[in-house]
Amino acid sequence: MRSIPLSLALAAALASLAPTAAAQAIYPINRAEILSGARFDFKVEFPGLADPARVSVTINGHDYARVLGRSAEWIAREDGKEASSLLLRDVSLTRPGRYAVTASDGASSASVEWTVYATPGRRAAKNVILFIGDGFSIGHRTAARLLSKGVEDGKIKGKLAMDDMPHMALLTTQGTDSIITDSANAAHTYTTGHKSCVNALGVYCSRAANSLDHPKVETLTSLAKRKGLAVGVVTNAEIEDATPAAMVAHTRRRSDYNDIVKMYYDSRIDVLMGGGSPYFLPRSTPGSKRADEDDYIARFRDAGYALATTRSEMLAAAKDGKTTKLLGLYNTGNVDGALDLKFLKKGSVAKFPDQPDVVEEMQAAIRVLSRNRNGFVLMVESARIDKYSHSMDPERAIYDTIMLDNAVGAAREWAGANGNDTLILVTADHSHPVSVIGTVDDNAPGEAMRNKVRIYEDAGFPDYQPNDEGYPVSVDVPRRLRFVFGAYPDHYDTFRPFLDGEFVPAIKSSDGVMVANEKYKDVPGAVPRVGNLPNTGKRAANQGIHSGDDVVLTAMGPGAGKVRGQMENTDLFRVIAEALDLAQGKSTGKTSGQ
Repeated sequence: MRSIPLSLALAAALASLAPTAAAQAIYPINRAEILSGARFDFKVEFPGLADPARVSVTINGHDYARVLGRSAEWIAREDGKEASSLLLRDVSLTRPGRYAVTASDGASSASVEWTVYATPGRRAAKNVILFIGDGFSIGHRTAARLLSKGVEDGKIKGKLAMDDMPHMALLTTQGTDSIITDSANAAHTYTTGHKSCVNALGVYCSRAANSLDHPKVETLTSLAKRKGLAVGVVTNAEIEDATPAAMVAHTRRRSDYNDIVKMYYDSRIDVLMGGGSPYFLPRSTPGSKRADEDDYIARFRDAGYALATTRSEMLAAAKDGKTTKLLGLYNTGNVDGALDLKFLKKGSVAKFPDQPDVVEEMQAAIRVLSRNRNGFVLMVESARIDKYSHSMDPERAIYDTIMLDNAVGAAREWAGANGNDTLILVTADHSHPVSVIGTVDDNAPGEAMRNKVRIYEDAGFPDYQPNDEGYPVSVDVPRRLRFVFGAYPDHYDTFRPFLDGEFVPAIKSSDGVMVANEKYKDVPGAVPRVGNLPNTGKRAANQGIHSGDDVVLTAMGPGAGKVRGQMENTDLFRVIAEALDLAQGKSTGKTSGQ
């Protein structure tokens, strides 16, 4: 394209004359914080067709091409629309400081500011383990503590491993488009340091029609691999799901599972474990969910990865002393949660009887990743806290919270035995509106279950007896926790754990309205609940939803001292980047002040 540099004063003058309704969109967006040397796509979207002879784009008063090192692609009609764009892929800035970016089409003007920051120049931590309890909220933490530790003389008899960490902060969760986030947008902040919108991974949300064409920002996996670190992701969700995918993905649409598998492969991530095997299989293979004939099982194997489809195969690969790359796919869908996997044998356990839990996945991953002498980054997700909270299944969500804490405890033990040079972070991507409000006492008089709910001094303490792993050996005890959801569809409240399988609160009727699932109607004492969520339209709800509450971040190890007070969720990325000294690379052009 032809760009015409203007002085900063002239650009400011144009901005003052421009109608406010016709502003350009600039990516990265205003107030973006950019790691020195991290790659990003630079894009300017003009509100209509622009004349390139009249366009000016400057950074700190200099033509953008001088600062970024090369000229952008000029798109006269983006996606055939009556609107022009300027796009420059894969650039970076290495000089820390503030950058004022101004774009004008000759009639209107817009400006944003970026902050580019460096890291200390030396590594504080050799390794980082980031634990994400998907949807993990204060209510889950409280319930897990009560079930796994118990109470004596009014005091908890033991702390959770995640509680007993010296540094704590509150993280906000909102994105660029809403106070309520989803797992994609939220996890993306941890792995890129940038805000974005619902459903986005590794990109800013622009007007591009194709989900893969939005402006990209570099991920933690790419940055760590460029520093020579090993990288791993383990989850009990489908591995293509939003939170694990945030480690590698660049897409506006989190459901681009076919593309996300390719992105995993292209990233050369070292350890990858979870469910979701059908997206690795060529379309012609029975059970495949791919839209093409690409065989990613074969591709990973050819690239030197050991393949594990069961817990036994995973343990063998981790112990062989040679494996440095491991792909574990243990289920066609999500890996079963702790209550079904270890106790009830429900879900898909009959079909997949040899699945690992999150603790075992993590331990195997650490064993493989620690063979890299440069260190590693590992994301560990207990995903089904969120999924069971959506289905309003308290016991399953709480058991998976206990599983998350067991993984934290095992990581702390490993770190203590291996030099204490590992930064451990425990948080959630977003929250759910959940609370502990008392107990349910089956032995209370009367038949109405709602009158068996005990509150205040009548609540007493539940009857759970935890085993050595901290899981109650029986979930259906006479006096049990009353754990409630604050946002819900029409459903039948049974006041009981769901021993026959995960709760399905609402279903769609023949006329398209979400109604209470009558499967639970005849459970003795069940109470019909009128929902407080929409039951028709695009957002008709058949389950619980996320909340906009802050989430808790706890931390220990080198670099953890920066975790304190109230923080933006993007600050977590910066904590990791500074602990590992991830600022790197040469600028693709001129920098601030030149």
